[in-house]
Amino acid sequence: MEPKSNSKWEGKVCTKLTNTTADQVWVLYKDFFNFHKWFPSLTTCYGIHGTNGEPGCIRYCAGFSIPSNDGEDKPLSWSKERLIAVDDDERKLSYEIVDSNIGFKSYVSTVKIVPKGDQGCMIEWSFTVDKVEGWVLDDLVKKYEVGLQRMVKRMEDALASFE
Repeated sequence: MEPKSNSKWEGKVCTKLTNTTADQVWVLYKDFFNFHKWFPSLTTCYGIHGTNGEPGCIRYCAGFSIPSNDGEDKPLSWSKERLIAVDDDERKLSYEIVDSNIGFKSYVSTVKIVPKGDQGCMIEWSFTVDKVEGWVLDDLVKKYEVGLQRMVKRMEDALASFE
């Protein structure tokens, strides 16, 4: 029998934002029902339960970042994600996938926006997920790295346009 510690994958990616403050990024990020505005591979994201930004609310996200398990006929990947914790003081939120077609049986993610003084801020995105048959952890982490870098670019561009 495989040890329990090997049944989960853990990953973490970080990206620095140099022209924005942690508070500016936090306002954008904690808009839980509108994540598609920032994450380029999502075509849609909207609330299906509860109040946006409050623990217990659920969003529906769909896009093309992670292949679905529905075969060739349904390339759109989707997930329903429940916000499980929000900490405005720490600029941190956690959510879990409660249903999806992308193969995750258990998934919890935490995002933290860390101030870096005059140097801007950093987004730290960590996740824990049950191993997914046929996938490689390093490939999944790479998808997160690319997605986070593209998201940061969108956020910085949007915030620069407000100045």
